[in-house]
Amino acid sequence: MELSSTQICAPTLERGNESLLSIIESPTHPRLSSLYQQLKINEHKVNSVRNALKLLKRKAPDFIVAEFFYGYGNNYAGVHISNLDVLLASLPKYAPHAKVIIFVSRPEYQYVEQLNSIYPLHGVLQHPVRQNELEVLLNPGSSD
Repeated sequence: MELSSTQICAPTLERGNESLLSIIESPTHPRLSSLYQQLKINEHKVNSVRNALKLLKRKAPDFIVAEFFYGYGNNYAGVHISNLDVLLASLPKYAPHAKVIIFVSRPEYQYVEQLNSIYPLHGVLQHPVRQNELEVLLNPGSSD
């Protein structure tokens, strides 16, 4: 499976007016607030997808950064692939232009293509996440 870490995207707003939603559900989520500040991107942090959905209903971010967790034994009878399905399904209504960047562990990387085939992702970064790789994805006009 080949999934590019970047995909062609439309130009974004002028730097400084952009916002980013960080969904921090685990201790493995890298702390990147200093990078966002350096790039003049306003970060909003939440600790769950449920709280992210509440925030999306009020204001659509330019970027969403979250960790991918495959749903090995969830209660959804195989309907959902990961922790992000409900969030991604709501984007066309609440944040149609948001660019989604996910962080994933090596063992779970094999499942990302399933998610990407249903909900297009702007980028996928494997742990350990390097700031310079994320910075490329956050720059206006990033492409592969």
